[in-house]
This record gives sequence, C-alpha cells and structure tokens, in this order.
Amino acid sequence: MGLLSSLPPHRRGGALSGGWQWSFLDVVWAVFLLAVVVFLALVFTPRRGGGDPLSVARSGGAAAVPPCAASEVDLLPCEDPRRSSRLSREMNYYRERHCPARGEAPACLVPPPSGYRVPVPWPESLHKIWHDNMPYGKIAERKGHQGWMKHEGAYFIFPGGGTMFPDGAEQYIEKLSQYVPLKTGVLRTGLDMGCGVASFGGFLLKENIMTLSFAPRDSHKSQIQFALERGIPAFLLMLGTRRLPFPAQSFDFVHCSRCLIPFTAYNGSYLIEVDRLLRPGGYLIISGPPVRWKKQEKEWDELQVMAGALCYKLMTVDGNTAIWKKPAEASCLPNQNEFGLDLCSTNDDPDEAWYFKLKKCVGKVSMVEEIAIGSIPRWPDRLSKPSARASLINNGVNLFEVDTQKWVRRVSYYKKSLGVKLGTTHIRNVMDMNAFLGGFAAAIVSDPVWVMNVVPARKPLTLGVIYDRGLIGVYHDWCEPFSTYPRTYDLIHADAIDSLINDPISGTSRCDLFDVMLEMDRILRPEGTAVIRGSPDVIDKAAQVAQSVRWNALVHESEPESGSTEKILVATKTFWKLPLTSQ
Repeated sequence: MGLLSSLPPHRRGGALSGGWQWSFLDVVWAVFLLAVVVFLALVFTPRRGGGDPLSVARSGGAAAVPPCAASEVDLLPCEDPRRSSRLSREMNYYRERHCPARGEAPACLVPPPSGYRVPVPWPESLHKIWHDNMPYGKIAERKGHQGWMKHEGAYFIFPGGGTMFPDGAEQYIEKLSQYVPLKTGVLRTGLDMGCGVASFGGFLLKENIMTLSFAPRDSHKSQIQFALERGIPAFLLMLGTRRLPFPAQSFDFVHCSRCLIPFTAYNGSYLIEVDRLLRPGGYLIISGPPVRWKKQEKEWDELQVMAGALCYKLMTVDGNTAIWKKPAEASCLPNQNEFGLDLCSTNDDPDEAWYFKLKKCVGKVSMVEEIAIGSIPRWPDRLSKPSARASLINNGVNLFEVDTQKWVRRVSYYKKSLGVKLGTTHIRNVMDMNAFLGGFAAAIVSDPVWVMNVVPARKPLTLGVIYDRGLIGVYHDWCEPFSTYPRTYDLIHADAIDSLINDPISGTSRCDLFDVMLEMDRILRPEGTAVIRGSPDVIDKAAQVAQSVRWNALVHESEPESGSTEKILVATKTFWKLPLTSQ
C-alpha cells in the first residue's frame, strides 16, 4: 500500500479500478523513459560489424571497402620504411620483411596512380612501359647512361643494359654462354640477386630460362615494380638475417651483377645460403665487386678461398666476371678450411625457409646426385617427369601424374566454359596461391605467361618438386601480405582458398577470408582476373567480399568430374580511380 498511497489521488482510483487516467505530465514522463531505454539499448547492445562500412564488409556484408589515400598508391605493408627505420641495421635486418600486426595494416583499396592505364602487353612490354603507371624517374636519371632505362615521351624505354653490361643483356648473355650452357636446355631455373630492372632475366626468357629476379625496396624505390610491369618474373626480397623463401638445391644457376652482397661476411653466411639454393652441378656467376676490384683485393681472395672450401671449381675469371661450378656429388665437407665450414646436424631441414634464420653450416640434402645438373632431364622433358624428390612424398609419383592431368582438364574448362583469357595478350603475370606440385602452371606453360607458384608455408614443402619441373615459386603465409608492389599480377588463382587461412591441424581460422581477398586486390592489376575455388559456402562468402572490393564476379559450377562439393568464382577487378576531391 505504500507505493499506491504515494501516487497522486487521481491515479490511485484508476489503478484499482482499471480506469487509467493519463495526464499531460504522465505522457511527458513516459516519452522520457522510453527515450532513455532506447538510448541505453543503442549504447550497450553489441552491433554486428560495428556499423561502419569496413566492419560490415569484413563480417560478410556488401558494404563497399573505402579507398586508401592517394599517397598509398604503392602500399607495401611488410616493407614499409616508416616501420623499418626503427629496426636494427645489423645484417640488413631492417630491410627484410616486417609485417604489421593483425588488424594494423590499412584496410582499404589501393588506388592506381593518376594517369594509370592498362599495361603494355607482352612481349612489347619487355622494351617499354607506360610512364604514368610508375612515374618514378630516379633510375632513368641515375642509370640511363648504363642502359637501364630512359624516359621517352609517354613511355619508359628499356634498352636492356645494366651496370656490368651497359652494352646490353644480350651481349652479356653471349659472353656467359662461352662458359655456362645457357642455350642448350641443360639449365632452366635461375636466381638473379640484386637484379635492377631485371633485363638479364628478361632476355634469358627467349632461351627458355626462367630467372626469378629479386631486389629489396631501396633508394631506387621501384626496380622490382618496373620488372613486373615489364612482364618479367620478379620478387621483393632482401638477403639479411634469414634464409630466402626457396627450397634447397632449387636453382640451376645463381647470378649476381654488382649485387654488392658481402658473400664471405658473417662467417660466410651469405655464400652458405647461395650454396643451399644452388642445385648440384649448378653455376655461380658473380660480375662486379669484389671480382678483381680495386681496393677489394682482400674480399676477392676470401671469396675464392671460401668457394674452394665448398669444393666449387673456378671455371673462369673474365674481366670482372667470375664463374664457379658446384660439384654434382655430395658435399666435400667436412674438410680443413680457414672458415671453419662444416655440415649441419641431421636435425636441420635445408628446405625450411619461412622466417628461418641463416645457418653457419652447410645442410645435408638427400638425393644429391639424382637431382644434379646432368641427371635431371633437360627442359622441357623435366616438366612432365616426376623427379626423384617427388618420390620422397607419400605416393608422390602417382600424385604427380594425377595432379598434372587434373589441371590440364581444369584449365581447359577455365578457357572454354568460364571465359578466362589465358593464352591471350590480356594475361602475362600469373600467381598460383596454392600451387602444391605446380600442375596449374604446367598446364599453361605454352601460353605467353609466367607463373609465381606459391606453396603455403604451413603446408607440405613441395616447392622443391616444382623447381625440379623447371618452374619457379616461393614459400608464403597468406595470413600476411605478399612481398610485391600493388598492381603486379594479371591473374591470381586460388585453389581451396579456405585451406590458406585455416590451421592444417585444428582446422580453425588463423585469419579472415576478407583480409586475404583484400591482399589479392592490392596485387591484382585493374581489369585483372581472380579465379577462386572452394566449397559452396566459402565461395558464397567470397562473392560477398568480391562485391565489397568492387570486383565484378560470377559464381560457376565446377567441372563435371569435380562434383558438387566445389564452386568457382571468376572475378574481374574494376578499373576505378579516386575522385578528384580526394587527390
């Protein structure tokens, strides 16, 4: 009764009799209380995606992802000099990959620069590209007299020169061919360290040699970006404190033209890494310092002594170019040498190369003689024959054959039924995000393309088999950005995309499909193509993300033999530009 007696007299009777009487004051109080309840609900009730367009897109909604600022046209999340400048300079640690923590990378669409246009098609692009696609003239200004590149009208022109071969890569290749079998099919895969704009690798392509060229982001800013714009295989990379992301004994030759790598420093760590990468019977070619270089006599002597300790045979010293041949048999170590070189323990896996620190010992590799130059078939026979390394995989030879035939059928379906423009001038730079044994790349080898085969670092290390086939690739974890500039691939292929983000043991997600596709958008050229395969529910989500990143996408049924467990999303990246108000 206390509560009832506290009510105004006109409300007591109404409350007891059921005849409620509302006054103006009651209405005001009711509206106020309702407003308070609504306010508290809005503040304390969790909202899916937080309400902003980016969060809605990340959670599977169709909201458009906002563009990055115009200053981010060349965004490199893992090679950001703003982050690197705070890191140690010892062994060039600060110039290696250093990725932002999850959630810290800019979640926006990287815009093209003002004046960007669809790239010059291959093979014309080997010799010229649009200036406005990368309007950076520092290399042309500093290296034009050496034949690197020149600015002429609307183009950058590439005469094919380099610091150690100003008269052109073709003449330089002819010189090397006197000592190295570059034109016989014996050699197929090469690594060009500190490559500049990759003219050496570009002109080796007509010899059916696939050279993966690399250089770090440095004062020249965009040398790898220029190489990829030209349609030449290239990768952003620095030899510092870690192994390079390649399998052991993968390259038929390693080339350095004034790459300025101190091979014998740090107890010879860098030459040991070169030895890990070089196939038995392969060739090491160094042009420039320290080979017969003034004021580097000590370094030149040390390089010869250390190469000798590894039992490399010095084939020639022609001017400032030295060429060694690695022995085709098992390592001659241990032996007496002033560098203290010795074999690594049996616990060391020489194929481990994802964020793996350099070793100061030489790794033991199985089947050395079976995968040596001279034992492995010549190109193109090696493409279709399973190598000795394939037999190390459980049921590997059979898997190799099945995988090869499967991708022949699938690529035919892509071209004939899905309208993917493989085999045309629209597609030159191709990435396979989940390469396994390289079957997709092998199926398109006759097209005018090259393929970066990516083997996820948490999956079985099959990349050595890919190199035995005469193809190239890298290890990578797709929960991190890839080491390349924006707009560098014409086609990106992702088989079983959900397996790229899930832990292979627990099956739980380590990162988001949204983030992986946002990274695909960063490295895909405007009007480029993405082909994504996965389970129907994953592809449905991928189609929603595709809409958020402004792709034009269609979902297709998979090939008849693949059954109904898989669907295929084929998308085209739209060619959009920043509005004038935001430039």
